Amino acid sequence: MLSHSEENYLKTIYHLSEKESPVSTNAIAEALNTKPASVTDMIKKLSTKGFINYKKYKGTTLTSTGNKEALLIIRKHRLWEVFLLEKLNFNWDEVHEVAEQLEHIKSKLMIERLDEFLGFPQHDPHGDPIPNKNGEFDDLEAIKLTNIECKQKVVVVAVQDSNSSLLQYLDKMGIGIGSKLYITEKIEFDQSLEITINDRDKKIISALVSENILVKED
Repeated sequence: MLSHSEENYLKTIYHLSEKESPVSTNAIAEALNTKPASVTDMIKKLSTKGFINYKKYKGTTLTSTGNKEALLIIRKHRLWEVFLLEKLNFNWDEVHEVAEQLEHIKSKLMIERLDEFLGFPQHDPHGDPIPNKNGEFDDLEAIKLTNIECKQKVVVVAVQDSNSSLLQYLDKMGIGIGSKLYITEKIEFDQSLEITINDRDKKIISALVSENILVKED
């Protein structure tokens, strides 16, 4: 049975591997806010258990077993986020931290019952796909708002960063999953965008914010 810390490592390596593979020790240390020496000790331990492949100075990849475990942890996390939002009335900026604790519950039966209870949701409150019990999920087909040309209509399908400050800001702006956006102008000076939200409110958002909003054509 994996410890909470080991599960966190597997999940972190999985997420980092979506951007780079193999994953460097320094990248893991930075993501987990720990020392590289501590990371080295843990990845050696996980390698011995058969969850990761590790080569000194070359980085880390998940084995098929490690990948399966990482996806199970992610599945639990995202299902709990849906539960917290839909059934306990948490805001989308509050669910991540609580789900970080709940994702370590071991009962697979409970997770299957939770999935059924929620109606087998496909995405979490931030738009990320939820793996099914076999670890399968559809890729999120979306592009960053910052890459959309002017005079285009799009719909928000996800946010790239679930940082609570960003989510609170988006709430304040009236932007959420499913919001319809129309880009009226891209400001040359700083690449900020003037947008219309749901055919009503006209706002200006920074390039940093638009970089974290994922959309598809409406």
